[in-house]
Amino acid sequence: MDRRDTVIALLALGAATIAVEAQPGARVARIGYLSPNLASSPYLRDAFLQALRDLGHVEGRNVVIEYRDAEGKLERLPALAAELLALKVDVIFVAGGTRVTLAAMQATKTIPIVFAGVGDPVESGLVSTLARPGGNVTGLSSLGPELVGKRLELLKLAVPRLERVAVLYLPGALGERTDKEMLTGADVAARALGLRLQIVEARGPDEFARAFSDMSSGRAGALTVLPSNRFLREHRHLADLAAEKRLPAVYTSREFVDAGGLMSYGANSADLHRRAATYVDKILKGTKPGDLTVEQPTKFELVINLKTAKALGLTIPQSVLAHADEVIQ
Repeated sequence: MDRRDTVIALLALGAATIAVEAQPGARVARIGYLSPNLASSPYLRDAFLQALRDLGHVEGRNVVIEYRDAEGKLERLPALAAELLALKVDVIFVAGGTRVTLAAMQATKTIPIVFAGVGDPVESGLVSTLARPGGNVTGLSSLGPELVGKRLELLKLAVPRLERVAVLYLPGALGERTDKEMLTGADVAARALGLRLQIVEARGPDEFARAFSDMSSGRAGALTVLPSNRFLREHRHLADLAAEKRLPAVYTSREFVDAGGLMSYGANSADLHRRAATYVDKILKGTKPGDLTVEQPTKFELVINLKTAKALGLTIPQSVLAHADEVIQ
């Protein structure tokens, strides 16, 4: 979505707001929608809105949704969260990871906050426990430390003579404990598959070129990227670098594959956003967020880009394709 389309969309939203507020009588709910970058994954917003409609909350009829978009500039998040508070929203839905949720949490200790796709909400201090979050924050976690092993298995199947795999990760992205669990899980899975790992750190885009140079020097035959919202925001950049280095890569979410990456396997983000709508619904009906259990992913998604496989000279086994949720030709 370009800037002109964004402006048109916001004008339409404003018109919808006026239309809703013009209707007398019925109570109109006001939902704050805080996003790090709306344009990066529009299908996730669509999934959330459709789930709300299915629950009877129709934008422009009985609910107003106040959108605030950081447009990739995360330093804007505190001010955007403050704007939502000034609008007196009933609940804030966070369409992003830990940093976005923290910005909302630091802005208010009373207005309910629902997140979708946070890595480790306990270690990051968002909730007390998964079973009893307490406070005003709850939602859905996307974390699955065991998924790193599944991704390595997929690489091994796609690249049969594979011996060495680079693991790109951002230190601290998921918290010290979760980072350690993820790397330990990768090591255990690699040993079982007869693979050797090359751990490569990158804290941001300015370190990507060096990171991929290190992979080439280390003779990595493939790449797996660990979860990080910063990496997700740079999905196109990372997919382009992997293509340039001719590295078969498996990622955490479909955005990378849509941008030309080979494969992704992870929690189904659209499903997390649909389920988050049920949290919003319950809160609007009076349930306290602290009483709503933080849930884990129940649906996972394998996406394969056959065009990329062909460019890399790979033949994806039929046994792998048969399990794919989507194959991009």
